[in-house]
Amino acid sequence: MIVPFTMPSRTIPKKFAPVMLVATLALGACTAPPAGGINDPAERVNRQIHAFNVGADRVLVRPAARAYGAVVPDPLERGVQNVAGNFDQPAYVVNDLLQGRPGDALHNGVRFAMNTLLGIGGVFDVATGMGIPARETDFGETLSVWGVGEGAFVMLPVLGPSTARDATGRVVDTLANPLSAIRVGVSSPREIGRVSTATEIGSRLGERNRFSATIDQLLYDSADGYAQLRLLYLQNRRFELGRAEAGLGDDAAIDPYEDNAAATPPDADAIDPYEDPYAQ
Repeated sequence: MIVPFTMPSRTIPKKFAPVMLVATLALGACTAPPAGGINDPAERVNRQIHAFNVGADRVLVRPAARAYGAVVPDPLERGVQNVAGNFDQPAYVVNDLLQGRPGDALHNGVRFAMNTLLGIGGVFDVATGMGIPARETDFGETLSVWGVGEGAFVMLPVLGPSTARDATGRVVDTLANPLSAIRVGVSSPREIGRVSTATEIGSRLGERNRFSATIDQLLYDSADGYAQLRLLYLQNRRFELGRAEAGLGDDAAIDPYEDNAAATPPDADAIDPYEDPYAQ
């Protein structure tokens, strides 16, 4: 699930990590969510944070994304997105190993090596062209594999919707990925960290601009944007984790912001990312 308007998801300063870890675990322990239901005991606070996020999007993120899309040529934007994605690959490898999936770890490791060496630091995604697409994962999924429940729904400032489990996963991914550690300045060289941060911000702005119509409709035109965003996040995240547990992987991943109606011819087996995946 792609959060509609997020700044880098793995750029949490180390000094705040223990606070977030304790807070999210404590919040997640409050109540156990019903199967397929919504566990949102802090809804009042979450709605206030959502209102802040929408305001930040209106004043800062959306204008910056529009300017970014207007100034940066498409080939350069793709290159920035590729580099940002390449920086996340080591975290995928770590989580694949923690989940007991050595095949996926090897796959992502080979992809990282190919794009880093042959793709000039990841600017060009040569691995996908050779049949080695990214198989994304994170520590939130690792916790799910280990049997940890998703916990309460939380709305994170700037970062957007999450759960106690996934918010904790963000912190661990930051500290576990050596490239992410460089990104937030807890190791060196700092130059790589600056490049990583810049490409991640650019990638996020590019996403915000590319899917602007859908995101604007969700944030500004919905009768209850908070409730809709919460529902979409939980449904897509649960569906995503269910696919992973079934061994379906990311090779047939769905872009939740893609306009499927424009596809020709339509795929009879295509899945609507906004349809309730649990509906019979």
